[in-house]
Amino acid sequence: MFGIFECDGRVFTEIVPDVKAKTLQNLIRGRVSLESIVVTDGWRGYDGLVDVRFDAHLRIKKYRKQGNPFVDRGVHINGIESFWSYTKRRLARFNGVKANFDLHLKECEWRWGKDPPAILAALRKLLV
Repeated sequence: MFGIFECDGRVFTEIVPDVKAKTLQNLIRGRVSLESIVVTDGWRGYDGLVDVRFDAHLRIKKYRKQGNPFVDRGVHINGIESFWSYTKRRLARFNGVKANFDLHLKECEWRWGKDPPAILAALRKLLV
């Protein structure tokens, strides 16, 4: 799975065949403006983003011996980490999802950041 967390709080997810640099670079290039500052963890699949014309790429180390993980000089990846935590908790209620996992993932993406009244209002609007 791969996810992009945008500054406004929106999330984009996709199931990927692999997490190689070429695969991730193509996904990122298709969804993120080249002028954006891309912030990632240290996964080697993100290597080369500046080489494919992104203006800036910051890496946040998830594990370090001292200090706060996920944060480096005020820049963090807490948004996407929080989304993955939410998604894992939500999908655990189903004791594993064997069918239509991609749809469950997209539902989590849709629900993310919405309070229950907003979700209910959106569902009612769809049913009318």
